[in-house]
Amino acid sequence: MAFCGGCGTAIADGTTMCAACSATAPAPAATSSSGSGVTDNVAGALAYIAIVGLIFILIEPYNKNKFVRFHAFQSLFFAGAVFVAWFGMVVLAIIPIIGWLLDFLIGIGLFITWILLVVKAYQGNKFKLPVIGDLAEKQAGA
Repeated sequence: MAFCGGCGTAIADGTTMCAACSATAPAPAATSSSGSGVTDNVAGALAYIAIVGLIFILIEPYNKNKFVRFHAFQSLFFAGAVFVAWFGMVVLAIIPIIGWLLDFLIGIGLFITWILLVVKAYQGNKFKLPVIGDLAEKQAGA
């Protein structure tokens, strides 16, 4: 499977035109991001480690790729949402048993969401979270 060089959308093999942006000559999936040695899907998955996502936004070969930029921005926005959720979980922890159970469930839910984002990025999909994904897409210029 190839990715469009213009918008980062996955394109079926053998196709010469992107259905999303009508760009021609898509880059093959096996190519690395500007000779860096890391393919786009691996870079997108690694972007969900928050500090790596920040680095990908700042350094040259990755900040030009819209697929990697989208996942890097979504990673940072998700990390911010987890940070805010952590404060709510601290308040819930004051309530014995029910608060602890809710903290556990919220924590497991956030972890599963993070794993889902990493796997979807590794598969080459542009999986968007409801609000965060729209913000990330806007920032990435996709």
